Amino acid sequence: MKTRPGICQRKRRFATREAAEAVALAADVTLRAYKCALCKAFHLTSRTKGLRVPRPLEGEA
Repeated sequence: MKTRPGICQRKRRFATREAAEAVALAADVTLRAYKCALCKAFHLTSRTKGLRVPRPLEGEA
């Protein structure tokens, strides 16, 4: 995901993915964390279009 500079400046920054995901879990809407290519910190987004869902591990169903 490519974040524009104006958007990056307005978004909250998290030092770790874990910190961002903890806030995402507490939110009322579905959010996910991503690493910003501009500031190298983690932001949250509600966008899910094109998001790849991880495949289950072998033996899980």
